[in-house]
Amino acid sequence: MNKETRMKFEVPIWERYSLTINEASCYFHIGDRKIREIVEDDPGADYLIRVGNRVMIKRKRFEQFLDRQEAV
Repeated sequence: MNKETRMKFEVPIWERYSLTINEASCYFHIGDRKIREIVEDDPGADYLIRVGNRVMIKRKRFEQFLDRQEAV
C-alpha cells in the first residue's frame, strides 16, 4: 500500500484505538516525558499495549486512568 492510499484510510486521532506516546501527548495535553514516566512507573498497566518494542496507549483506558487521578 503506497502513502497516498494509506492517507485516504487514516483514522482521526480521536477515533483511534491506540496512540503512540507522541500522539497521546498531543491528544491529552500532557508532555511526552510525563507520559513516558507514567508508562515506566506501571509497565503492566491495562492501558498499555506493546507492538514489538513500541509502546502504544489504549486511548479509552488511558482516559479512564486519567479520570481517576487527582494530579498528573
